[in-house]
Amino acid sequence: MSDIDNILAQVPMDQLAAALGVDETEAEGAARTALPALLGGLQANAADPDGALSLGQALQDWQGSEGLLGSDLDAIDTADGSKIVENIFGNNTDAVIAQLGGVRGGNSSLISKLLPILAPIVLAYLSKKLGQQGGLGDILGQVLGGGSQ
Repeated sequence: MSDIDNILAQVPMDQLAAALGVDETEAEGAARTALPALLGGLQANAADPDGALSLGQALQDWQGSEGLLGSDLDAIDTADGSKIVENIFGNNTDAVIAQLGGVRGGNSSLISKLLPILAPIVLAYLSKKLGQQGGLGDILGQVLGGGSQ
């Protein structure tokens, strides 16, 4: 099972669909579109030594947050999720949302609602993996396709 499938298995799709105002199939499709972008953004950030250091610190800060995984989406702080998204994509956030929205049939609004929900789940997932495997380079290598910096 891929990491994207593992992350999606942690998301209560009925709640996600309700939060987005779409059916479960559309919610899952949008999440499958958005997750690689979030992971790719993290990979791009980690390619820079300062970014890798920042990501490592963020994942340490998120340790113990695996309670978000598989939980009620109401437990997710979407304001914090928006900050995470801005941190990942920086000045490119609007362009990423527009591009992902184009993939989803021009529905940038859906993507802009979705990313702040998924971002904390992604960090909780990566943090859990970090706690289990104990090495940022290993985590990046497996999940993000990167390596130790």
